[in-house]
Amino acid sequence: MSKRVLTTESGAPVADNQNSASAGIGGPLLLQDQHLLEKLARFNRERIPERVVHARGSGAYGYFEVTDDVTDFTHTDFLSTVGKRTEAFLRFSTVADSLGGADAVRDPRGFAVKFYTEQGNYDLVGNNTPVFFIKDPIKFPDFIHSQKRDPFTGRQEPDNVWDFWAHSPEATHQVTWLMGDRGIPASYRHMNGYGSHTYQWTNAEGEAFFVKYHFKTNQGVRSLSGEQAAELAGKNPNSHQTDLLQAIERGVNPSWTLHVQLMPAADAAEYRFNPFDVTKVWPHRDYPLQRVGRLVLDRNPDNVFAEVEQAAFSPNNFVPGIGPSPDKMLQGRLFAYADAHRYRLGVNHTLLAVNAPKATTAQNYGRDGFMASNSTAQGRAAKNYEPNSYDGPAETGRALSAPLAVTGYTGTHEAPQHTKDDDFYQAGELYRLMSPEERTRLVANIAGGLAQVSRDDVIEKNLAHFHAADPEYGRRVEEAVHALRED
Repeated sequence: MSKRVLTTESGAPVADNQNSASAGIGGPLLLQDQHLLEKLARFNRERIPERVVHARGSGAYGYFEVTDDVTDFTHTDFLSTVGKRTEAFLRFSTVADSLGGADAVRDPRGFAVKFYTEQGNYDLVGNNTPVFFIKDPIKFPDFIHSQKRDPFTGRQEPDNVWDFWAHSPEATHQVTWLMGDRGIPASYRHMNGYGSHTYQWTNAEGEAFFVKYHFKTNQGVRSLSGEQAAELAGKNPNSHQTDLLQAIERGVNPSWTLHVQLMPAADAAEYRFNPFDVTKVWPHRDYPLQRVGRLVLDRNPDNVFAEVEQAAFSPNNFVPGIGPSPDKMLQGRLFAYADAHRYRLGVNHTLLAVNAPKATTAQNYGRDGFMASNSTAQGRAAKNYEPNSYDGPAETGRALSAPLAVTGYTGTHEAPQHTKDDDFYQAGELYRLMSPEERTRLVANIAGGLAQVSRDDVIEKNLAHFHAADPEYGRRVEEAVHALRED
């Protein structure tokens, strides 16, 4: 059987792929060697800018299957029928490190799901924690700058990390999560995923509910200690990527059960916590978990660059029956994520296979731009404006979700205060839920980082946050930090 012919990118056959053309034996190379120049030029351009956050990622395809009737709460089509399956793609990631970082590190994990629904792609972009460090997007660039490599030393600096947290008391709840036992998942398969933000569901009658998503791992939650993680990261920086790949290749398909918390829209104003504050949770005794379905991963990508690195998720990709809430961090992400992809991948990134709709066809008047193709043209003589008289795609007049009521004056405002809306109450509740052994490990993890900070005032500001969350919590962290600094 003859081998297929190697060609250049223009389709011409390649005679020699082992030796460059030269001016005589041993002479200088020739500019006319089109194959050499094409290979080197393409190689120089193989990489694209990495994500500013969530740069290191892994992903897999699968499906979401509805197991419970939720049509009283949302009219979205992919959740409309028990037993209905929708193709999905899930990308996991670490947040702070670069593309070359290790998997087994203490860092939140991204949990981004793309549902290829018949009404368009729905992106649910969350983390493995139900809360986040900050509540307003204007602080996000500063927060990430404090967690990434310092521009002078070129490494992550405890002074920067803890100084930002010292000035951001709302981070205390997430810091308690991050420094606790679940701060380093043993694998991507053994962690939960959360939408983190509050979203809106609307039913067929137009009734609105606010919703939080909880993906509970069916493999059980497993985590690593700091010592285990350090050893694993040194031996196999790709540990979580390898585990996910090999599990699916063996047919051990990981799965998660999706539950939601649902709040009637009328409850939001009087709830004791601001329901749109991503640094807060809704206690389950107030709004119990309701099962929706299961997410199963059963197929690995064929090309990690094409399908994982070029996967583009935007929280603004909604479908009928699902929409945003007034959550400030979510509102900021509605713009920032899509804008990041237009920068990294180009305005036509939605035409890439991993990002394009699979159960329907995108029809709009977007044209041209970088890497434009005939697939953007909607037909040879299609018009590129709307409205038109040529049977082009037209608006439906039906909003995807219920409108949000607004009132008051424009300006920069702090979030409205609800009865329990301090920055420490829920962090203290989380601490008090922990076993004695979990508390000991939490204290040791916090003290190990905080003791490295060079400024006493920064240490004292952070200690005040833990004291405010719970007196025992603060006392134990303070004692542990002082003991480490005296050694």
